[in-house]
Amino acid sequence: MDAPPPSIEVPSGFVVLKRRWVALRTFAWLGKSRRMTRDFEALPETTEHLVSEVMIRLMVRRLARS
Repeated sequence: MDAPPPSIEVPSGFVVLKRRWVALRTFAWLGKSRRMTRDFEALPETTEHLVSEVMIRLMVRRLARS
């Protein structure tokens, strides 16, 4: 027989998540791209490729500056 799933302790109230700012910052960078501000894409694969394109563009700009 399988063991019962471990109990997950749910904190009560507001709890600051560690390194959440990293995800929020990345979404802000993606939001600066005109194509990524709204979700008009029919296929999720298209959105995935657009995210890759935007992040590549950001990396190239930063590498060109240094």
